[in-house]
Amino acid sequence: MGMNARPKAGGMKVIVVRQPWAWLIVHGYKDIENRSWKTRYRGTLLIQASASLPPKWALTEGRSFARKRGVRVPEDLEKGGIVGMVQLEDCVTRSRSKWFEGPVGWVLSKAKRIPFIPLKGQLGLFDPPNSVVKRLSRKRSA
Repeated sequence: MGMNARPKAGGMKVIVVRQPWAWLIVHGYKDIENRSWKTRYRGTLLIQASASLPPKWALTEGRSFARKRGVRVPEDLEKGGIVGMVQLEDCVTRSRSKWFEGPVGWVLSKAKRIPFIPLKGQLGLFDPPNSVVKRLSRKRSA
């Protein structure tokens, strides 16, 4: 491997999502993650709940948005770490999903909640640290 080459993260990326959206995604309710940008990446996407909760008004708005779609979000939401994983299937500019708001919708499937793994977030899509990859591969083989 070259000097800057890092071992591949097993074809996984991480995206930071604010609550209550992260909870809705990993529990299989929200099948679209709205973004302003597209990605060519397809595959396993670890969902990290951002370290801070949004302002109270935004959290209330998020809960209300979910309630109108038939989902009640719990009061206690994890933050500052990985809470689950999904498959990123596609990026679309139109969708029939009740969660689509655009301009770009990341189409998500196979939502799975996983035990909380604390992690410092980054902007955009990023590779999970090796410690997280190892922890997840131990869980899969256990």
